[in-house]
Amino acid sequence: MSIVKLNAQPQKLNYRAIRFLTSAPTLAECPEDSGAEVAFAGRSNAGKSSAINALTGNSKLARTSKTPGRTQLINFFSLPEQQRLVDLPGYGYAKVARAMKDEWQRHLAAYLEQRQCLRGLVLLMDIRQPLKEFDLHMLTWAVGAGLPVHCLLTKADKLKHGPANNTRFAVEKALREQGLDQEVTLQLFSSTRKTGIDTLERKLNEWLISRTEPSATSS
Repeated sequence: MSIVKLNAQPQKLNYRAIRFLTSAPTLAECPEDSGAEVAFAGRSNAGKSSAINALTGNSKLARTSKTPGRTQLINFFSLPEQQRLVDLPGYGYAKVARAMKDEWQRHLAAYLEQRQCLRGLVLLMDIRQPLKEFDLHMLTWAVGAGLPVHCLLTKADKLKHGPANNTRFAVEKALREQGLDQEVTLQLFSSTRKTGIDTLERKLNEWLISRTEPSATSS
């Protein structure tokens, strides 16, 4: 059998070294399905691009817009060791034809269901409007597929400390009651105040970095 060694110190990724890789309109045009990816998903007003920019310290890395629904492609950002962050198309407010919106969602579903290198999903929810229909759909799918989810309650700066924590507790309770708390973690986050970036980094490191190394010795 293989002997497994645990790393002495937790490894950390340098998210400031991240670079834009490519945009893909379909699963077939995504980069090679190897390495490890974490995808960011959420409604069009949840702040996905702002969270990625805050994490990486690059305000121009992911495209942001005052008009919700501008992210229409699957956007890939690469780290040095075949690790990637993925900005998925937003859902909800895009002022486009229904047929085009349905097309986006088909490609989004294909990515989530078929991408073998996907290690986890970061689901962003506006703290003032959490657990909307799309959020529940994504959580239900992920829990059923065994894909771990880390929820960011974004724009936490819009609420005072007490109400923000009360909302977090209420969301945690709702997830337990609906049986959606398996493999799901939750935190407060603010791109504006850079609140919660360290917690997000730890979760991404957990997913993107292998914590074990197979030894050459086997029996």
